[in-house]
Amino acid sequence: MQKKKLLKKIASYGVEKLFLLSACVAVLALLVIGVYILVSGLPGMFKIGVGQFLFGEKWSPSEGYYGILTMIIASLAATIGAAVIGVGIGVPTAVFLADIAPKWAVRILRPAVELLAGIPSVVYGYFGLVVLVPFISNTFGGAGNSLLAIIIILGIMILPTIINLSELAIRAVPRSFVEGSLGLGASRMQTFLRVSLPSAKSGITASIILGVGRAIGETMAVILVAGNTPQIPGSILDSVRTLTINIAFEMSYASGIHREALFATGVVLFAIIMILNFTLQAVLNRKAGTRKRRRAGVKPR
Repeated sequence: MQKKKLLKKIASYGVEKLFLLSACVAVLALLVIGVYILVSGLPGMFKIGVGQFLFGEKWSPSEGYYGILTMIIASLAATIGAAVIGVGIGVPTAVFLADIAPKWAVRILRPAVELLAGIPSVVYGYFGLVVLVPFISNTFGGAGNSLLAIIIILGIMILPTIINLSELAIRAVPRSFVEGSLGLGASRMQTFLRVSLPSAKSGITASIILGVGRAIGETMAVILVAGNTPQIPGSILDSVRTLTINIAFEMSYASGIHREALFATGVVLFAIIMILNFTLQAVLNRKAGTRKRRRAGVKPR
């Protein structure tokens, strides 16, 4: 009996340390990647000039111009547009699957959503190039390779992430909360809006953060539908070049200051992703703190 207890303690200790090691490896990988990008990119950014690099509108390495403002704007516009599509379609779909849909509908829709997650990004890009780009060109005019095509493709690509994680968050809400609300006379919609959704907000926010991170970092699908024109888009039908496209197109032959500028582009992309994540988390934490103060009877600032 004592030997069994000892073996269980050893196994429990070993599993705990294994999980700790796994977490440390994940954090270490992030640190290594972050430090490498910073060390490789910051010197080039300072050689060019931070202001000229971030706010310059012309990118022409052969002429010595390394401005990425057009790409920053294109990347942010594409990400915001994709997030609008992803949240606008993904969250209601998650609600439907978690709380409304009959079992037969769930058996059809959930595998379809999971299948979307398994499609390679190059297939999304090929679909956009063959189907979406000609459709935009024939409907709205122009070449079709545009910011609109990027937004639609990225919006579709992030749907599985938002739907799956949001559905899990909604299903994780204790059933007693829902039953208590219904028992007090609230309708099904009131219960969802005032009980289920606020309780699942952190999980839904996490899904949005992951979806946004994938959207702004996507490369292959975007390359095929963007048009690759480094300009500030005047409309969603204009051809653009994003930060990821810039790195993917030119890194293979870049050298010297040109290569350092591409790594500096990666630094900016990394910083944008971190800022978006911290901003969403700060908004979520602020709202959570406001709710706690209200429950405690403290007037929010």
